[in-house]
Amino acid sequence: MNHQIKGSFIMKLKDIMSQNVIKIHPQESVAVAARLLANHNIGVLPVCNSDGKICGMVTDRDLVTRCMASGRCAETVKVRDVMTGRIISASPDMDAGVAAHLMGRQQVRRLPVMENGKLCGMVSLGDLAVREQTSYDAADALGEISSNISYR
Repeated sequence: MNHQIKGSFIMKLKDIMSQNVIKIHPQESVAVAARLLANHNIGVLPVCNSDGKICGMVTDRDLVTRCMASGRCAETVKVRDVMTGRIISASPDMDAGVAAHLMGRQQVRRLPVMENGKLCGMVSLGDLAVREQTSYDAADALGEISSNISYR
């Protein structure tokens, strides 16, 4: 549902987020994560405990840099050992423009959407680029992400 303010629409994340999110348990192997990413043509998996609470995120890049590139075995390394534990998330009622700004500031391209401590959706810069109608849009967020690249 769109919310109208002064003649313009404010899009909420619940209006644009993907609700059928593919996720993985931290005890699964990196190989299982890689197959899920490939089979669903996605670049990130939320890592959720048995109770449905998110405990991390794992990307295709995490699998390569934290497992394969160091010669570790993808069949035996657990997702918990390569995931990023720092989670930047949003609520379903967050304005899309606010989410785009958050993504730019935090340098993330995908944002898990949480309600009552549990994962209920996922929004990407692509989702925002297609649907967002605010002054701070996905292109601005991508520009901010790209301009703040740091080499460690």
